[in-house]
Amino acid sequence: MRTTTVGTEGPEVGVIGLGCMGMSHAYDDPANRDDATSIGVIRQALDLGVTLIDTADVYGPYTNEELVGRALTGAYRERAVLATKVGLVPGGQGGATTNTSPGVGRDGSPEHVRRSIDASLRRLGTDHVDLYQLHRVDPAVPIEETWGAMAETVAAGKARHIGLSEVGVEEIRRAQAVHPVASVQSELSLWTRDPLAEVLPYCAAEGIAFLPFSPLGRGFLAGRVSSFDELPADDFRRKLPRFQQDALRANLALVGRVQAVADRAGATPAQVALAWVLAQGERVIPIPGTKTPKYLVDNAAAADLRLSAEDLAELDALPAPEGSRY
Repeated sequence: MRTTTVGTEGPEVGVIGLGCMGMSHAYDDPANRDDATSIGVIRQALDLGVTLIDTADVYGPYTNEELVGRALTGAYRERAVLATKVGLVPGGQGGATTNTSPGVGRDGSPEHVRRSIDASLRRLGTDHVDLYQLHRVDPAVPIEETWGAMAETVAAGKARHIGLSEVGVEEIRRAQAVHPVASVQSELSLWTRDPLAEVLPYCAAEGIAFLPFSPLGRGFLAGRVSSFDELPADDFRRKLPRFQQDALRANLALVGRVQAVADRAGATPAQVALAWVLAQGERVIPIPGTKTPKYLVDNAAAADLRLSAEDLAELDALPAPEGSRY
């Protein structure tokens, strides 16, 4: 797979990474989860050159890090660029809640960061992570204080680099004044383009990697959801405006246009959606999530898909979706 780097000073990674959240959180009935298959997918990803493996302490909560830790034993750990996150807390603990989930709070206190890095390392079974990310900024704590504690993890050798998630340019600047920012992770896809206005250009100018999560629109842009009723009962997409039946029905027109580009390119809709994201910049590293070997292979192959100028222009012109993100 083609490679890039996580920031100007960060590690080399495949241009497509792997988001592990859905292996143990958010998308289906917990009884249907298969840890053995998920471990196999993580290890297969490394064989395909998908080396950036992304998790977070709040996924599960906590069980996703344990799963990733079981997958990345021995030589597998040496081949992976391991990323996790801190700053969201389950069960409404901590300060302000986040719109990603009403039951999740934020805690950006330095004490929480210091406790959490050690707990994450224990669950992951490693002595360091390659990228430690602030999952969300806590409005009750100055970002300089949180980021200073994140920088301590680098000084202590517990993290190699640190990154931010879902932030604006001013927050990035404030963090940079304390310690270099290796990466920014935010949602970016054909139906979520907000970072293109300011955040992504700023990251490109500063040599900061940009890690799009949900680059396939939570599976929708890949053509994997055609009805609200198809979603499992515990699937959190049932709470998202874009997946409500009327909005979903309208948004299927977007999928149809992505499919048309895919047909011309001899690719799948997922590959087209990922190729469009990759085309947004040299250090743009999408992290599509999957726990299915077939979809993993499909996603990884997007690294080799070069869309024509006409295809990119057609995708750029897609209308905004019906419904907000959250």
